Amino acid sequence: MSSDGLALMAHLMRRAGFGATRDELERYVEKGYDATVEDLLHPGAPGDFAEDVQKRRSVGFDEGGAAGANWMVRMIHSNNPLEEKMTLFLHGLFPVRYMSQGRALINQTDTFRRHALGSFHDLLAALSRDPAMLLFLNNNDNHMDAVNENYGRELIELFSMGIGNYTEQDVKECARAFTGWTLGNADYMAVRAGKNSFDPYGSISWHFQYLPEDHDDTEKTFLGETGRFNGEDIIEIIARQPDAARFICTRLFQYFAADEVDEDGERVIDEMVAAYFASGHEISSLLRTLFQSDYFKSPLARYARVKGPVELVVGAVRMAGSYPTPEMGVGGINGAVGLMGQGLFSPPSVEGWHEGREWIETGSLVERVNFISKEFRDVSKSGVRRIIQRLAEHNGGRLTPEELVDWCVDLVGPVAVSDETRSALIDHVATRGVVDLRGHEQGDESESRVGEVLGLIAAAPEYQME
Repeated sequence: MSSDGLALMAHLMRRAGFGATRDELERYVEKGYDATVEDLLHPGAPGDFAEDVQKRRSVGFDEGGAAGANWMVRMIHSNNPLEEKMTLFLHGLFPVRYMSQGRALINQTDTFRRHALGSFHDLLAALSRDPAMLLFLNNNDNHMDAVNENYGRELIELFSMGIGNYTEQDVKECARAFTGWTLGNADYMAVRAGKNSFDPYGSISWHFQYLPEDHDDTEKTFLGETGRFNGEDIIEIIARQPDAARFICTRLFQYFAADEVDEDGERVIDEMVAAYFASGHEISSLLRTLFQSDYFKSPLARYARVKGPVELVVGAVRMAGSYPTPEMGVGGINGAVGLMGQGLFSPPSVEGWHEGREWIETGSLVERVNFISKEFRDVSKSGVRRIIQRLAEHNGGRLTPEELVDWCVDLVGPVAVSDETRSALIDHVATRGVVDLRGHEQGDESESRVGEVLGLIAAAPEYQME
């Protein structure tokens, strides 16, 4: 059964990644919590998951298409789970919907990956030069003599400081500072991209260009500071603001710790804000402060978040051992998260997805339960077979209903289920008595009963949380 150290490590890997199998957890526990946190914060090579082969197996780009599915395959196989989790976080914080060029969105996720654990200042600077964002929020239409405030407004309000921490005049001055930040040779590139880059693997993509002749270089006053500001100056001013520090720290806390912020959570956010300024705005320092806090390690933070659809599906696929190699049909997993309300590259608006309890409204909850149950009931999958193998090693392979339920709950998590859920599972298993895995063969009755229990655990309310 699980120890406190194993349960804590499982909690860390659910939050800082997409969960971990029992074999992986045991290796992490042997390494130690502190060392594992540092490994997560210092990603190396993502590992060989044959991305080029996967692209040939899954081509095309639409709202339920290949690029999202292939990104999810990377989440499943990457050696850098926190880097991918942060990239997903940034896709929700800075959402862009697929428009006409898949390659631009692939490039954007690569940008997020590069800056995910670096400086918040550098991240905002890269975002402001990102062609997909420039197009989505119309900064390519922001000219010295015809200012478009769309990107300037969202940069302050949704991306860095939050509502109520700026004036309308700040929005206007910010937009003026970003005049001239546009797409290079846009008309010509649109024609070429239309012939070459509708699919996400084309060689042609939009690129950023700064046009000084289209930039308003006059004096501006922004957040109380005055000068002949350009976009870089605006970002530096934003990054210095206490409101910006609290904004990014709060969003990180809600994504990695708890949907709701209570008094204990506010104290952790205060510590993260202090780390923000002490480190020069380094996101990795904020996450280190969070992951090493007593709050994060305590029972208060466990099962305090509803899993987002991508987290849920990637975690289930990893646990079940699905898609171990590139194969056709992988697009189904992105289609599944779309039905659950979180299709990658298809956010509902510039505000991104509404998270927390809204993930489990009635319609999407049915999709969630059905998907995970199907994964866990398939006893041919390598991850499920490994769970069965471990069960067969316990008590000579004969398990009472109580033992089967407790061990299954432990091996797919460990998941902290309520007494009511545990009793219901035991009563169900007890209708057919002891499970005997001695001499078991793939797909026989004993294995099918294990798969059934795993599927029922996936349907339990507790499994929707992390």
